[in-house]
Amino acid sequence: MLGVGARHLGIGIATSAGLLASARLLAEPSKASSEAQPGAPRKLVGLQSPVPSDIAIAQAAAVQNVADIATYAGILPSELEMHGTKMAKVSLDVRERLASRPDGNYVVVTGINPTPLGEGKSTTTVGVSQALGAHVGVPVFTCVRQPSMGPTFGIKGGAAGGGYAQVLPMEEFNLHMTGDIHAITAANNLLAAAIDTRMLHEATQSDGALFARLTPAGKDGVRRFAPVMLRRLSKLRINPALRGKERTDAALSDGEQLDLDADYEPQSLTDAEAGAFARLAIDPATITWNRVVDVNDRFLRKIAIGLGPAEKEHGGRSTGYDISVASEIMAVLALATGLGDMRERLGAMVVGASRARQPVSADDLGLGGALTVLMRDALKPTLMQTLEGTPVLVHAGPFANIAHGNSSIVADQIALKLVGRDGFVVTEAGFGADMGMEKFFDIKCRYSGLRPNCVLLVATVRALKMHGDGPAVVAGRPLPAAYRTEELALLAKGVCNMQKHIENAAKFGVPVVVCVNRFATDTEAELQLVKEAALKAGAEAAVVGAHHAHGGMGAVDVAKAVQAACAKSRADEARGEGGFRFLYPLEAPLKAKIETIAKEIYGASGVDYSEEAEAKLALYTEMGFDKLPICMAKTQYSFSHDAARKGVPTGFVLPIKDVRVSVGAGFVYPLCGDMSTMPGLPTRPAYYDVDIDQKTGKIVGLF
Repeated sequence: MLGVGARHLGIGIATSAGLLASARLLAEPSKASSEAQPGAPRKLVGLQSPVPSDIAIAQAAAVQNVADIATYAGILPSELEMHGTKMAKVSLDVRERLASRPDGNYVVVTGINPTPLGEGKSTTTVGVSQALGAHVGVPVFTCVRQPSMGPTFGIKGGAAGGGYAQVLPMEEFNLHMTGDIHAITAANNLLAAAIDTRMLHEATQSDGALFARLTPAGKDGVRRFAPVMLRRLSKLRINPALRGKERTDAALSDGEQLDLDADYEPQSLTDAEAGAFARLAIDPATITWNRVVDVNDRFLRKIAIGLGPAEKEHGGRSTGYDISVASEIMAVLALATGLGDMRERLGAMVVGASRARQPVSADDLGLGGALTVLMRDALKPTLMQTLEGTPVLVHAGPFANIAHGNSSIVADQIALKLVGRDGFVVTEAGFGADMGMEKFFDIKCRYSGLRPNCVLLVATVRALKMHGDGPAVVAGRPLPAAYRTEELALLAKGVCNMQKHIENAAKFGVPVVVCVNRFATDTEAELQLVKEAALKAGAEAAVVGAHHAHGGMGAVDVAKAVQAACAKSRADEARGEGGFRFLYPLEAPLKAKIETIAKEIYGASGVDYSEEAEAKLALYTEMGFDKLPICMAKTQYSFSHDAARKGVPTGFVLPIKDVRVSVGAGFVYPLCGDMSTMPGLPTRPAYYDVDIDQKTGKIVGLF
């Protein structure tokens, strides 16, 4: 059966395991690899029909030693940090060693506005990579986000792909992996603790006492500024005396920085300067920094803190928790281009404002360096593999609403150098193309300097029927009959959603290949209708994919279409034709950038700003944040702000209820409605099925 997993067929874990009990899923050397050398891509054999559960397939697979995958991909042993035999961290030294090598072809996988069930972007990303590496025979890397554990145990399940197009090991991919999310959790919560602690100490001490405690004498009896403190002094334009030298009267000029390696004398500050340095005077009402945990826990969305006897009088306030992947630190990890860049971004994160309306940053709190120490290992991508042995870099997992929803820049940069000019890097953008693709282009590509060669747009007959006013699709409930039988009229009405996404991609100058992700109930007439509609809208090609049921073999035609589109894109650029372009210039005012996205990408007739949003836009412009790109936060289920409006809504006014800023990550995010950053658990969460087989030690029940 094509495109249908075991859980859609009512086949349980035990049944699925039984299907594979007599025939382990093996892989044979790809003919594309002249030798059956370790680490080479290998075609799948022993595929089952109906398709077993994802975890049954993953556990039956022959997993190669990740060191062999690395060697075959061109990674040196010195550039690898092993985490067992199935995963390894990859040093950024690879990128520097291969700096002179031309980049490979850069492909971003995105989708139409999905149903709540998802349309298979991750499965397509993996399946096409398997096709390119194991069947077409070209160098390839897959670059994907690390999933949060919260949804894994909730209702969404994992994100390793599905069927015969998966990332291995599936269990580690969906759980702790190499601990990056835990590092983010620790760093985020250290900063949260520092905020409340600083407010407590400022509430109970004079300026002089604060300054004295912040700059205590060392073992040698000498008072010194910590290097991070010099960043705050530079921000305040205070120029203290160098030790042993007389202080000048000259304040620092605008933008001038103190030497972080120099030794300045705290005693040289005036009382007024010492007070300005020591007292952040954070306005509690402006604090935007929540604590985080990688669990779906709705009861932490709003909490009261500081209720202990010592803290209650001075430190009590209302706050909340987000899920860890919603932390700005996660977005920083995804957009940082190196250790130094990450250090600057972490220090620049704004947690609130002072009572004088000045932004208060992590460096103002003295935390930038410590946060970088906690995140130093997380900056390295994790090397894994697909079912067919093609290499995968898993790195970062920012939210696709309040953040940009794409895997890391450094993983893409490393992969593009490793595959070389004729190779391919296939990466995935979160949610539909109106969200993830636009943010990939206007945010990620701005900071990376990379230029995409092709968009692979994933569409399904199921989702397009929904956009044609089909019945509601609800996770956990059986699909209505309209989605299980041929309904050409419904489908014809809904293809407009796909066509709008194709037209949007063209605004960036990037060619589009449509992959129609096939399900068992799709008819040939329905598939043909979708393909014709895609070509009519300007797609370079429209191809049916059956990678869920057949792995890379089921995506060969898709892979070849991607290959052709990339070749055409490069040829056009060589002739000075076409080429990638951004949707808006950074120099445009914040409102102009917001309205460009609303009108050009979503199809809105205008934008309506709440009083709060107007005030925030004015404040961020005053603070100098108006040159940042825009990261719109809205529903993924519609081009509009209303999830119920399917197809291609027109004539609507996009409401902006609030505007927030992630200065360290480097974007302003307007909120088009209420955005939950802490998911809840359903009545029947996925964790009911997760357990350990006590005889074999294997995990069961993940999907």
